Amino acid sequence: MSDPNNPCIFCKTNQNELIFENDLAYASSDSYPVSQFHSLVVPKRCIENYFELSEKEILACNDLIKKLKKKIISEDKSVEGFNIGTNAGKVAGQSIFHCHIHVIPRRKGDVDNPQGGVRSVIPLKQHYIRKIKK
Repeated sequence: MSDPNNPCIFCKTNQNELIFENDLAYASSDSYPVSQFHSLVVPKRCIENYFELSEKEILACNDLIKKLKKKIISEDKSVEGFNIGTNAGKVAGQSIFHCHIHVIPRRKGDVDNPQGGVRSVIPLKQHYIRKIKK
């Protein structure tokens, strides 16, 4: 099994694999998609995680996230929502230590109960009952 961090797989991306690109980031398809059109937004600068991004890099990544949303919705009318997330640190599930942001299209019925969304990273915390304020 090869190490995706040595050399970094996000630093040697093939231009033909890019969906979008700007000066500071690029978008490509995820190699292990959880849904059709699952994509990644990756800053070009090799930094470990989201918290190391500069303000300009955050804006560049956000621009690509919005472009991906438009493209995905135009190609698949069944997409009704998105999960957007990043893993920062090994204990958070990060396995490739070059910042990358997942853009995951969601369709009605793709899971039995989507309540909690990204909270499912800790399965027992995904579903909850909202407390009523008195």
